[in-house]
Parts: sequence; structure tokens; C-alpha cells
Amino acid sequence: MTKDILLRAQKNFPLDPKPFQVIADELGMNEDEVMSIMQDQKDQKIIRQTSAIFDTKSLGYKSSLVAFEIDEDKIDDAVKIINAHPGVSHNYERNHKFNIWFTMAVSPETKLGLDKTIEVLAQLTNANAFIMLPTLKLFKISVKLDTTGKEAKKEKVVKKEKIEIEMTPLHMNVIKLLQNDIEIKSEPFEDIIKELNISYDKLFEIIDELQKSGMMRRFASILNHRRAGFNANAMVVWDVDEENGETIGKAAAEFSAVSHCYLRPKYPNWQYNLFTMVHGKTKEETNAVIDSIANEIESKSHMPLYSSREFKKIRLTYFTDAQMIWETKYTEGKL
Repeated sequence: MTKDILLRAQKNFPLDPKPFQVIADELGMNEDEVMSIMQDQKDQKIIRQTSAIFDTKSLGYKSSLVAFEIDEDKIDDAVKIINAHPGVSHNYERNHKFNIWFTMAVSPETKLGLDKTIEVLAQLTNANAFIMLPTLKLFKISVKLDTTGKEAKKEKVVKKEKIEIEMTPLHMNVIKLLQNDIEIKSEPFEDIIKELNISYDKLFEIIDELQKSGMMRRFASILNHRRAGFNANAMVVWDVDEENGETIGKAAAEFSAVSHCYLRPKYPNWQYNLFTMVHGKTKEETNAVIDSIANEIESKSHMPLYSSREFKKIRLTYFTDAQMIWETKYTEGKL
């Protein structure tokens, strides 16, 4: 039942006063069994974190995928510098001339801005070259590793209509608390309602508003890919026709093994504009998915960039002072 619990927790962790009881009822188990398995998976570091997943852009942050070209003998030092920035959530070494790939987000309070932040990092790391690849069109972002092996090969990607909400101090406080990893106990949201002095009904009402506004994508468990058995994870880049990019991107996003799918800009030294993250347990399995996508979409060429090393993978912590402290440290007197 462990695989079923992991799949359920990834898809949509129950937003209920007693979420583990909800999962137990669905799977014909008891609450203690579910909590025991979840705690064991967390102890083994198979579950990285169970918390809210927020939409960076909707919260006012600016972000981009970034690729640096770093000399081999400078990679370790460069990685330490890049990872020290609190806006870097993911950082990998990949099999390309552009060998260091990371995601960067800067807060609405930034004085430096996204472009200048990347320029500063490029100088600090002695990067030979870099490209910024912001999202032009998002088709899918939803990491759900098929731990059971029973999921369909394709899935419909439904775009939800967003509503406007009036942000209050309570909304902001809920966001700050929901981004923390929950404790595996019968009522994991109890600490939040006590700290904010609100009812469960009010908490879940606020969460519902955040989801409908698009600020919060979902509440879910995120797994450590390799520890969960998914050892072949490739960022596949495609050179597709820009005029038909939206149709092509939607088709690629329907593959269940694709967790992320975006259109990004092209450059004279970078021809690929469609990005898909493909997850598999083996390289053969991942390559088979890539071949299936290639057979279904029109592209001039494509290239799988496998990650050889993972340097950082965290959830961003929003609305803290960490970024301003970094900016002050590295740019004092230069802004």
C-alpha cells in the first residue's frame, strides 16, 4: 500500500482536519497505518516535503530558468555561490556545454532585479557564458511520479479559470505557514489554526481562495526522484515552430511522464524553445517516452539533457528577508 499512499499524497493531499484518516478511508486502511508509512517514507528521505505549492509569478516574484557555462575545475566553487542565493530552488549539472542549470526567482521587494541578479552571479562564478530562459507559455507543472505503475500514459491537462481575490494580512500569514513541511500527526494543520486563532473552516476557506486565484497550485507531497526509484530524469529540449508552439506544447504536456512543459525563448547560441521534464525509472524507459513524444509532435530536432548531479532542490520560502540580505551582502554600494 506504500506506493498507493505515495501516489495519493503527490496528487492532492487531503485538505481536511484529519487528512491521514481521509487517505486511510480511501485505501481501506486505518489512520495509524497511513501515518506510520508516511513517516517511514519521510525518514528514508523518499518524501522530501509535504506542503503547499505556490505559483511564483502569481505571488509577484519574477523567475527564470538559467544556464551557465562553467569550466569543469570551477564547478564546485560556482555551485556554492549559486546555491547560496535564497531564490535558487533547483540546480543541476547537465550533459551540455551549458553545464549548470538552475531556477532563479526574485521577490517583489528586490532592488537588484532578475536580470542584474543573474549578471552578478555570472561575475561571481566566472561563467564563460549564460542564457536566461524565462517562461513564455506554461502548459504543465505538476510532479506526480507514478509509484504504482498503473497510471495512464496520457492525461488531460485542464486549465482552470482564475478568480481575483482581495489579499489580506490573514491570506499572507496563511501563505507563510502553509509553505512549511507538515508534521506527520493526526491533525497536521492544528498548529496553523492555533497560531492564527482561526477555525478549520476559515483556514480551508482561505486555502480554497488561494487555489482559485492561482496563487496556490495544490497541497502535496514531493518525492526525492532517485530515492523513489526514478533514476533517469531528463530535461528534453525541442526546436519547434514558434507559430505552432502552443499546439505542440499542449500535445507534449499530455504525456503523464512529463511533469513540466514550457515554451521559452530562442537565442543565436540556443535553438531550443520547448522544454519538457521527463521522468523514468531507467534511461530506457525515459528514452521510450521521449521517442513517443517525438513521434507525436512536430520538431526540427530535440536533445535530452540528463542531470548528472543534483546540487539543490528545495521549495522556495516566500516573503522572507533572505533575498534582501543576499543583495546587501553582494551589492552593497553598487545599487
